[in-house]
Amino acid sequence: MELPKFLLADNTDYADSIFILHTEFPRFIINLVDDEVEWLEDLRDTEEDELQNEVIGLIQQAEEFYDREMKRYEE
Repeated sequence: MELPKFLLADNTDYADSIFILHTEFPRFIINLVDDEVEWLEDLRDTEEDELQNEVIGLIQQAEEFYDREMKRYEE
């Protein structure tokens, strides 16, 4: 099965949260309300500087994905 790079997630137990799942390495879930990130990978062996730069870009892409999805819902 081919998964999209980002998925929008919802859970009524966390009604005030907006979750975005990143399905490619490094996989993570971000709550856009408070920018809390939960990693789904073991990142101990990853270059810290390289990972930090990549993560900043991925979080920005997750935010852009959410904005795009919300515009599509409005249409």
